[in-house]
Amino acid sequence: MNDTKNTLTSTQSNVRKILQIEGLCVLVLSLIVYEKFGIGWGTFAIFFLTPDISLLGYLLNSKIGSVFYNAAHSYLLPFVILGLGIYFNVSIMWATAIIWTAHIGFDRMLGYGLKYSNGFHFTHLGVIGSKK
Repeated sequence: MNDTKNTLTSTQSNVRKILQIEGLCVLVLSLIVYEKFGIGWGTFAIFFLTPDISLLGYLLNSKIGSVFYNAAHSYLLPFVILGLGIYFNVSIMWATAIIWTAHIGFDRMLGYGLKYSNGFHFTHLGVIGSKK
């Protein structure tokens, strides 16, 4: 029984590392693409942490907080905005999507995953912070 638990923990750790490396790759690729668009690093710096405004949902409760956080930290919305920006040729939409995607990659690289409703510390990448 203990060997199974150790194997599972080891496997979970390996999966977490793979997802963190994936986050690093998303971040680096986003930075490269952003550089190619030449929009300006000041804009990038100003808006990079904007998705974290979603953390304010946790002031209400964990369930609402996780919904807000997950909406802002899933690739779905930035990809929709990127697609619309490309289709309609709107550069501010491209920039928004790329900055947003970079932020998500950065968070995933650090081990911050999508949140479960039972608390901020419980993510799809494992338990984070002081609740470990």
